[in-house]
Amino acid sequence: MKTLRNFAVFEGGDGSGTTTQIKILGETFLAEKNAGNLPVLHKTFEPTDGPVGRLIRQGLRGEMPLQNETVAYLFAADRNDHLYGPEGMQERCERGELVVCDRYVLSSLVYQGITCGEELPVRLNRDFPLPELILFFDVDPQIAIKRMSGRSQKEIFEYLEFQIKVRERYRTLLSQYGEGSRIVIIDASRPINEVSGDVWRALEKMPIFNR
Repeated sequence: MKTLRNFAVFEGGDGSGTTTQIKILGETFLAEKNAGNLPVLHKTFEPTDGPVGRLIRQGLRGEMPLQNETVAYLFAADRNDHLYGPEGMQERCERGELVVCDRYVLSSLVYQGITCGEELPVRLNRDFPLPELILFFDVDPQIAIKRMSGRSQKEIFEYLEFQIKVRERYRTLLSQYGEGSRIVIIDASRPINEVSGDVWRALEKMPIFNR
């Protein structure tokens, strides 16, 4: 399977801090914008804010009843546009930008693998390229649930029993998935600044930082 260079992915269960850390990363790049050795950063996320991604989010918020298999197909369709559409992730990586995405294929294999079985998400996602770097934000699901307790709007997977399964499945798949990717496991239960330090140290080892 092809590995897409200059492509890094943040993975983890709900409440693991991937969204917070990608925001901090953007702020770090902005603060260091005059440093000559930094690549152009494009930070993004899945589901996207495109038409298919918005439909997925409606389903995840419980606003639209969708079959589990339908959600798996929608994620793959959204990802295909995200990768290969105009100004998509592949185009940006190939022209020398650093693309960092909050969730990617591994999240589909985890979440849809739990809800509709392994075969369908594997088949739908097997041809997408691997990221160069996968950062897995590992946190005890009980801690993650406490972090999410103050959210005004929750999604359908944000409950303890499901998040326990999510963490277990991530740990299983990390040992199988990602041949061609470098995988870094980060203890995301620690203070935000410590986690962001680990994120930066992992990213700066990518060849794009040393051109």
